[in-house]
Formats: sequence, C-alpha cells, structure tokens
Amino acid sequence: MRFLVIGAGAMGCLFAARLARAGFEVTLLEKIDPWVEKINDQGIMVEGVSGAYQVKVPAFSGTPPLQPDLVLICVKSYDTEEAAKTLKSWLNREAVVLTLQNGVGNLEILQDVFGKERVLGGVTANGATVLGPGRIRHAGEGDTLIGPAGGDAEKVVSSFRRAGFKTEAVDRVQDLLWGKLIVNVGINALAAITRVKNGRLPHIEGTRILMAQAVEEAVAVAKAKDIRLPYPDPLAKVLEVCQATAGNVASMLQDILNEKMTEISFINGAIVREGEAFGIATPVNRTLTTLVNAIQASYGDRV
Repeated sequence: MRFLVIGAGAMGCLFAARLARAGFEVTLLEKIDPWVEKINDQGIMVEGVSGAYQVKVPAFSGTPPLQPDLVLICVKSYDTEEAAKTLKSWLNREAVVLTLQNGVGNLEILQDVFGKERVLGGVTANGATVLGPGRIRHAGEGDTLIGPAGGDAEKVVSSFRRAGFKTEAVDRVQDLLWGKLIVNVGINALAAITRVKNGRLPHIEGTRILMAQAVEEAVAVAKAKDIRLPYPDPLAKVLEVCQATAGNVASMLQDILNEKMTEISFINGAIVREGEAFGIATPVNRTLTTLVNAIQASYGDRV
C-alpha cells in the first residue's frame, strides 16, 4: 500500500516512520514549511520504547506527486474539515481515508466530505511526544483498532502489523471512538492544567478525584447514546493507560506548553455538549473545559 500521512505531529511522525521503515511507500503532508524542510533534510527521528532510529520520509506542504491508497489523518481535530476539503480537491476516488485522531466528530466530518464507504475510523493507544520538527519520543505501546471490519480495514490491519503495530479490525467504530474519548477525558485536560506526565495523575489526590468524576460523567453520556464501551471498567481503563504511557506528555499538555490551540472542545467539551442534548449534568467536564480555554486565552498574560 502507498500511504499519505497528513500532519507531522507525534502520531503522524510515528506512523509515517514505522510504515516507511517496514518498506512501505510513505509521503508526509504538513502545512508548516520549516517543518517540511527539516523533515526532508534529516528524515524522521524516533526514540523511546520502540528503539532509536531515523528514516527518510518525503514531506510536502502542497499536493504530493504520488496518489496514495490510504490517507491517514493525524491533524488536530479543529483542522479536520479544512484538511478534508483540500484533500478532496486532488485525491483519487479509490483512496481510503482513515482517522486516528482524538475526540469525537472527526469521523462524521470526513464521511460528509468523502462518503461513508471511503472512510475508516480508528483509535490507537500508542503514546508519543514531539521533541522538535520530525523528532518524536515513542513513550508507550498500545493496541490500534480500526473499523468497520471488512476489505479495506483488513488491508490496513495487515500493513500496520507489518510495521510493528498491534492492530485489529472491529465492527462498531463509534464504540471505539467513545472508548478512547473517555480515556482522553480522564487524562488530557488534567495533564494540561497540572503540567504533569500521564503516570503522575493517579498519584495526586486532586487529579485522581477529578479524573474519576470526569470519567463518571462521560460514561453517563455514553450510556444515554447507547454506546457499548470496549472495556468493562472505564476508570480502571484510564488508570491502565496512565500506567502504560507513564512517561508520556499528553497531547493537550504539549499544546499548552507550546502555546497552541488545544482539542478541548472535541474531548471534555464534547461531553458537555452531548450531555446537554440528553439533559445530563456534566459540571466537572464543563469546569475542565473552561479552565483549559482560559489557559489558551491567557498565553500572552502569564506572570
């Protein structure tokens, strides 16, 4: 398969590097020109749990020269619609589009642009941190799940396994997305506010209490939506992920440290919006969303 990875962040670089290292033809698309230049000059450099290696992956900020068989969307959720519309203007009609993004709503945006039959949804429990343009630390291994199961998904699963990712195909994609959403609800905002790595969150009394409350609200909303979560104990799952990615700097914390926009509205903010639709109170998620938005709004005013 020929892969196009859109977004040179932690996940984009991790998947691009591993796929290229496994012998696949991989192209990277990134809108920040200096990052494109740096990646073309040095390649993608990976360190961490999967070892240290460097691999050449051609990067572009405009239309790449080759058409892919699969497009892997790794941009921030607030950039999904713009990326999809730009992509549609030149992408061949046979190419499949896969999202492994955080939050909920990305799958629906992509389906609206490309049609349901061409879009796969997925989640990955791999953790990675950006160290610089084209440089990442792979902080934790985890399963990658893709669906709906079938021909296209099975081809992707086979390719990802060849690249060393533990990957399975499943049927109920929304269950997967909400399963990952609830994990992110329990980790990302708290890490962004407290500025600690994932592994510390369960060991701080305040974050442990708020984590349990935020997860409880999210589970109530998921039940109202008839979501079948892919694990029996949601809070235990969040704690398990904290341990598995203990050394990881959560993506939302990375955004805060780099004074960038976060995906809070697609994570804890999504719980608030969905809760309102079902008449379910979500005060903890509302507060976490408000605090992260306040941090974003005050980047230039820090003392």
